Amino acid sequence: MALPALAVSPVSGQLTGHGMDGFYRDGRRVLSRCELQVAGEEPLIVQGRLAGAERARFIGTIRRAGERGPDPEIRMERLRSADGTEQITFRSSAARPVRLPVEIRLGTDLAELGSVAVGLPGPELRAAVHGSGLRWSGTGVHALVSTTPSPQDALASPGLLRWEIDLPPGGHRTIELRTTLEYGTGGPGSPSGHHRYPVGVRIPGPRTGTLTPRARSDRPPRPWTAARLECDDHRADALMASSLDDLHGLVMRDPVAAADMYVAGGFPWRCGLAPVEALWAARMLLPLGTKLAAGTLRALARSQQAAPGADFGRIPGALRDAGPHSPPSCTGIEATLLFPAVLAEARRWGLPEQETERLLPAAERCLTWLRRVTDPPGGGRGYVPDPVPGGPYRCETQAHAHRAALLGADLLDACGSSDASALRDWAAGLRTRFRRDFWLEDPAGGRPAALLTADGRPVPHLGSTTVHLLDTGLLGGGTSAPGLLDAAQTDQLAGLLGSPAMDSGWGLRGLSAKESGYNPFGHRSGAVRVHETAIAAAGLAAAGHEQAAGALTRGVLDAADSFGYRLPEMYAGEQRTTGGAPVPHPAACRPAAVAAGGAVHILVALAGLRPDVPAGTVSVRPLATAPLGAMQLTGLSVAEQPFAVRISRLGMGMVETAAEGLQLGS
Repeated sequence: MALPALAVSPVSGQLTGHGMDGFYRDGRRVLSRCELQVAGEEPLIVQGRLAGAERARFIGTIRRAGERGPDPEIRMERLRSADGTEQITFRSSAARPVRLPVEIRLGTDLAELGSVAVGLPGPELRAAVHGSGLRWSGTGVHALVSTTPSPQDALASPGLLRWEIDLPPGGHRTIELRTTLEYGTGGPGSPSGHHRYPVGVRIPGPRTGTLTPRARSDRPPRPWTAARLECDDHRADALMASSLDDLHGLVMRDPVAAADMYVAGGFPWRCGLAPVEALWAARMLLPLGTKLAAGTLRALARSQQAAPGADFGRIPGALRDAGPHSPPSCTGIEATLLFPAVLAEARRWGLPEQETERLLPAAERCLTWLRRVTDPPGGGRGYVPDPVPGGPYRCETQAHAHRAALLGADLLDACGSSDASALRDWAAGLRTRFRRDFWLEDPAGGRPAALLTADGRPVPHLGSTTVHLLDTGLLGGGTSAPGLLDAAQTDQLAGLLGSPAMDSGWGLRGLSAKESGYNPFGHRSGAVRVHETAIAAAGLAAAGHEQAAGALTRGVLDAADSFGYRLPEMYAGEQRTTGGAPVPHPAACRPAAVAAGGAVHILVALAGLRPDVPAGTVSVRPLATAPLGAMQLTGLSVAEQPFAVRISRLGMGMVETAAEGLQLGS
């Protein structure tokens, strides 16, 4: 993946036209079939693997009639890049020259990614011979495959290209395919009908007139530092590197301002700007610099409702499933509450003051929306309703609102605004109301309600959304903001999250296994979501519950090992057993921004970094239990300068590199 381009194939490397197979660009399947045969047979694939987020390598052998013994003399390598190029190289170990007849069958439906993802592709189009390859035409869009060297035969009807490859002893030959997308006037065989896109996918470019080629553009640079982890548990190193690689594959430039970059939500459903996922990823990567956060915040500020009215200050967002016990929630509400928190924390990590000032008006609009929806003209309960006025009032939404108010007040103080004290007073009132209305006593010690209905009735099921009660955010001096729960309630919640009913052994279930409606594959009713597990681990560590935090961290690392260090957005919450493996959810994004960002977050959180760059300080409070042994983090960024820290097996932290003048605390 290298958005807006990507490629999907099975481990064989053959694009068969089935399922999601294909090269895609700008949300369109440019090529759906690319089937290779050599000497009338498919190569025997002995290895297929990712060589990076944007490329894959497939190794195979060719068996020819008359060969003796088990040792293959002809080897094949297919190196496929997300941008639509593929190099097929044949190497010979034979003692005599070898002639290989090579055939590649190609085809496409030019279907939209959203249609393919839901199992509704279009019919395969008829090819035409074009230059050194083939061409297909749809309504206002065309796919072209060109090759080097040119084929000896090009047959349009079956979409077939043929070569006779001569291999000298010990020699090699390469065929290169280049797949491109053009926009212009449509032609025969154009697909028809209306298909839905995955969230955020755009199909840019003109639809009529002169053809406009869509070749590979410059890939966006990584908007974060070259961080590296070296740990006693080397799987953590691999997870960190792979997650950052996946995030780079999801980086996109804002079409309005190319200098602003953000990460797309994930493949296949959110191959564009998904506000909540983009903000979470930016927040989780703050230890690697503030550039991603700044670009993401600027892009979202442009989408914010700025016209007077009920939605003034709100960031748009879609509804999402919230499980069997409540109606869908609104991602726009969460994004609106995340915006000021991400800006405030980015400032603590070293976002330049001019960038903070530039984004402050948008953050103030978010906070204005927050105060208005909790104090409507007709009266209200003092909680943020989600998704509509009048409720329900979700536990996690109040946590987002509380964090936004406290971190927003911190931000306003720094910028000389007089509204900070009113926000702190509102947050203090919310804490009082929340501890009274949301905490449910029971013989086991109590638990927070998942939500209050519109009439104020608590719904008591236990799920992973409660982890946001532990995620308070950073204030001045590197201190954690106060939480919605008191100390005893926090300890009780920590015990519940660490129990077998919530901790599957691979991560935190979305819903306790003891609750009605539990489904290990349920989006919000039992599946493990990586980013919520990461938030839980970091929050538990900050609250002093290191054993539970370490158990969740090790569980995610074990799951990552099983998934080849590319974690899906979610996987089944079935209980871990000896010799078992986590099972991916069939509808999960993979790669996914929040899963890759969550992996980075859960690993960096082990160091316990708490910066306050405006005050010139940073503290290091690692987990004393050192759940993954000794570790060294290099290439981090505090105050826009390199930062490196080493954690011993005894949980002692030592800063090795830091900005000049930055005062280090314990």
